[in-house]
Amino acid sequence: MNIRRLSASDASAFQALRLAALLDKPEAFVTSHVEEKDLPLAAFEARLAERPGHAVFGAFDGDTLVGMAGLSREPLLQTRHKGHVWGMYVTAEARGHGVARELMNAALAHARATPGIAKVTLSVDSANVAAIALYESLGFVVFAREADAIRLDGQSRDDLQMHLRFAAS
Repeated sequence: MNIRRLSASDASAFQALRLAALLDKPEAFVTSHVEEKDLPLAAFEARLAERPGHAVFGAFDGDTLVGMAGLSREPLLQTRHKGHVWGMYVTAEARGHGVARELMNAALAHARATPGIAKVTLSVDSANVAAIALYESLGFVVFAREADAIRLDGQSRDDLQMHLRFAAS
């Protein structure tokens, strides 16, 4: 498995994986397949554009993108100390092989290397036991539960808000 930062040249593969993820695990995302399926490739290229504190990492099995995780930095002066993990997804075939951990480690390494980022946050569906266990094993702790965070097919779902504070930050 090869983990690397995605660039605009990966936009087509990123778009395909993102759309597949929205269909496979809609509860893991706040946007839906319906909202993203008609976006132009340029919208996905923009998500991969290089800028400080922002990165999207991909996991490749050969030439096939099988996982992704994004990191964004809060833009406002008083919240710039926070990074946020978004868009974490691993295909069903690649699950159970440590790919999600490798993606998270890449995102966290990038956050730690970005001057001024003192903590990273993420949101996770409260029923996603495997993801919660992974995040806790990496040092994330739950700081809030948002009831009725999303509604999927008319059903209310809760999200856990988690964060990881970096030492001496």
